[in-house]
Amino acid sequence: MFKESSEQDPNIDLKLNDSEGLNTSRFPIIMWTFLIYIEAMMFQNLPTPLPLQSILFSLIMILQVFMHWHVRRVLHYVSWFYFIIQGAIIFSSVFLLPKSFPIVLVGLTPVLIGQSIGIYYQAKKVVLMFFSLYLLFCSYMIWSYDSANSVLFISVLIPIAIVVAAYANLFYRQVNARIRTQNFLAELELAHQKVEELTLANERQRMARDLHDTLAQGLAGLIMQLEAIDAHLTKGSAQRAHEIVQQSMSQARQTLADSRRAIDNLRSKSASEVDFADAIREEAQYFMMATGIRTALDIKIKASVSRLMIEHGLHIISECLTNVAKHSHAKNVWINIWDNQGIISIEIRDDGKGFNPDIMASQTGHYGLIGIHERARLLGGTIQISSTAQEGTTIQVKAPLAKGDAS
Repeated sequence: MFKESSEQDPNIDLKLNDSEGLNTSRFPIIMWTFLIYIEAMMFQNLPTPLPLQSILFSLIMILQVFMHWHVRRVLHYVSWFYFIIQGAIIFSSVFLLPKSFPIVLVGLTPVLIGQSIGIYYQAKKVVLMFFSLYLLFCSYMIWSYDSANSVLFISVLIPIAIVVAAYANLFYRQVNARIRTQNFLAELELAHQKVEELTLANERQRMARDLHDTLAQGLAGLIMQLEAIDAHLTKGSAQRAHEIVQQSMSQARQTLADSRRAIDNLRSKSASEVDFADAIREEAQYFMMATGIRTALDIKIKASVSRLMIEHGLHIISECLTNVAKHSHAKNVWINIWDNQGIISIEIRDDGKGFNPDIMASQTGHYGLIGIHERARLLGGTIQISSTAQEGTTIQVKAPLAKGDAS
């Protein structure tokens, strides 16, 4: 019926001293106490009225109800003090109501036994409480009542105590189950709030990446082409300037298409199916036409490439090429892509002036490297950046194809 303390769940405090259980049990206990009080008063005063003793008995019963109502405050100090006071109140009826005290003892002693289950929830302490109260009850009955009726009441107390103890055990278990459920729901709500916060943070990061990799990079490319046009017009090379204008128009349309695709991704998370190798060749072609930097491609992909890999892989390559055009002063760029044993490798290398990756990543306004790291993380891969002054930069991203396929 009861659990030993060694068998208690370590995550749940089954002692209800500071829980909702004792507060919930106050109402049925007080109602039962009131019924016993009414019955005792009637049984005593109908045949032989005892006004003074009845008033004193009423006062101590009010004190008992008061202690039941404030049981948590009393138990905050010492639990045994609560049972001593309650036992003294119950057994004082022997002196106040000579005819009714067996009713009071039989009616209220099991209540204390039942309360001990909710307070201690340990079999040894509950059994000790039962035998202590039962022996005290037997002593009072033998001392204050006739032998025949004493045996009757002594035998009646045991089944009543067992029934009350079983009910109390079931009651407090139900209360504990409800408390555990409420705690679980509260933790679930907290976890839900954290998931929402993380989702919002991830969506903000995604929007920042998409804006940077579509509008920002597209505009940066257009600015570079406009600068090239201005330079050719200054030199009087109108034909070359006209060619770059045509390229700029094409790139502006592509930037608009990329922006619309990013908006569509934000709305429906859909993406058009494209060939990864063809998309990289097209990106490299735009880069060479806009910057004049020689670009060598080496693409060896045998496995199918997922939508997630296409999306993030293209953005990584585009960002790397944009950084080369803006910062490296390189003359050559090499793009190598291959897959081996379920791992895809993307390597972008240039022969420019190089840079310090740590310093560049910490500077405000330089979000390209941050975006590359985030996209590599989303692919479940790693990124390695090596750069030497006046010798160039190499950026290599490795990611599992299975990660992308699962997406």
